[in-house]
Amino acid sequence: MRALSSKTKKMVRPGRKPEFHSLFFIALAFFFSSCGGDGAEKPKTQSASSKPAVQVPVFNADSAYAYVKQQVEFGPRVPNTEAHQQCGDWFVNRLSEWADTVIVQPFQVRAFDGKMLNGRNIVAAFHPELGNRIMLFAHWDTRPFADMDDADKNKPIQGANDGGSGVGVLMEVARQINLKDPGIGIDIILFDVEDYGQPDDSPLPRMEDSYCLGSQHWSNTPHVRNYTAQYGILLDMVGGRQLRFTQEGTSMQYAPYVVDKVWKVAAATGFGEYFLFERTKPIIDDHYYVNRIARIPSIDLIHYDHSTDSKFWKHWHTQDDSMENIDPISLRVSGQVLLELLYREAAGI
Repeated sequence: MRALSSKTKKMVRPGRKPEFHSLFFIALAFFFSSCGGDGAEKPKTQSASSKPAVQVPVFNADSAYAYVKQQVEFGPRVPNTEAHQQCGDWFVNRLSEWADTVIVQPFQVRAFDGKMLNGRNIVAAFHPELGNRIMLFAHWDTRPFADMDDADKNKPIQGANDGGSGVGVLMEVARQINLKDPGIGIDIILFDVEDYGQPDDSPLPRMEDSYCLGSQHWSNTPHVRNYTAQYGILLDMVGGRQLRFTQEGTSMQYAPYVVDKVWKVAAATGFGEYFLFERTKPIIDDHYYVNRIARIPSIDLIHYDHSTDSKFWKHWHTQDDSMENIDPISLRVSGQVLLELLYREAAGI
């Protein structure tokens, strides 16, 4: 029991010893006051070493699914097509509703087949005035041919997972950041002209670095001069069923501590079963050029499938890369881990 308050002390007259019953009622009144007898809530104490709980938004998988579906409804997002133009405009409009700043980086690049492609990298920046930024990225274009399909090889793919899923997750992350600002610098970057790479069976002369043309352009000429970030995370094919992420070789070479950070957050969030402690071969994806050229430590969260020859998602570069094969659970896993990571970073955890 705490010491008597000054108000209680004034109830005892000077020079007079209080009688027993007076002391009893004084003590009784103090007891009820201390126990919140007036209905007031007792102040909560917290040890100096304890950290506040992190309030993380709940990732809305249905919302992310709708963003993937909207992309697919535009049609294949192949550069130089109307669907590509319309979808890019939609990204800019929606992201402008949520981000502090949206920067569009137009560029032209020559593809392996000699075509000059018109691309747009789209950057949604949150708190652009802050340093120590975190970079999240995915590609938004789709492959102009289904070179891994047994039929319809010359038709462009729908790209629901390969392109659409990563972007859909990042759009929902952007919406959640707008609703509950973590107060840190975040850049969500949608790279263009990633999937217009040369097929293995192409009769044309080999072109080095024919994939990831948008991320190569950005890495050489970022949207902000001398741009840097603490680290980056690439999302590629994160919406398929039976989602599994491995510790991909390029990620482990350039940013092993980021892999460790993400895997720990996934385990703490209850999604550890989707993040395997298995090191797999390095791949060339957008993160490769962000690491090599921009020198920002970056990792790739990409679906790994032990059952396929490519070790990619089984519908990779086929006509079955459609909404029927997108799983909202996989979208939720990917998105919730990202949100947990961002808000933990904001809390210094």
